[in-house]
Amino acid sequence: MTTTAPTAAELEEQERRLTLRRFTYEDAWTLGTYLVEKARESGAPVAVDIRRGGRQLFRAALPGSTADNDAWIDRKRRVVERYEASSLLVGTRFRDKGTTFEESSRLDPDVYAAHGGAFPLAVEGAGVVGTVVVSGLPQLEDHAMVVEALERLVAGQ
Repeated sequence: MTTTAPTAAELEEQERRLTLRRFTYEDAWTLGTYLVEKARESGAPVAVDIRRGGRQLFRAALPGSTADNDAWIDRKRRVVERYEASSLLVGTRFRDKGTTFEESSRLDPDVYAAHGGAFPLAVEGAGVVGTVVVSGLPQLEDHAMVVEALERLVAGQ
C-alpha cells in the first residue's frame, strides 16, 4: 500500500469528520472487530488497542505482531492522551515547525511516540473520551487502517 503523508490541515479535518455521536462498549467491540477482520483479510501483523478513559475495552494481537507492537501502542496512545490529537497529527505539527517531536517535545521517546496509528475517540459534546491504536505496519498504514475503521463506525451511527 502506497500512502502519501497527509498535511496537518487534512489530519485536522479527519478528526473533525470522525467525531462520534457516542462511544459505548458495543461501539468499541464493533470498531475492534472491524480492525481485526481488516487486518486478517490483508495479513497485517498488527496489534489493536481501544480505550475509553483509562479503561481498556478491546485488545487483539494478530499473528506476526510482537511485544514491540504493544510498546508502540502504549507510546502512541500516550501522545493522543496528552495532546488530544492523532499521533500522526502531533508528529506532523512538529515537522511543519522544522523540527521533530523527539527533538522538541521535551518528552521521553521511550514513553511517547508521535508516529501514526493512534487516534482520539472524540464524542460530540464531550470531547476526547478515549483512543484507538494500531501498531505493526508503517505508520501511515497504521493511521489509514484506523481512519477507515472510524469512517465505518461513524457511518453506522
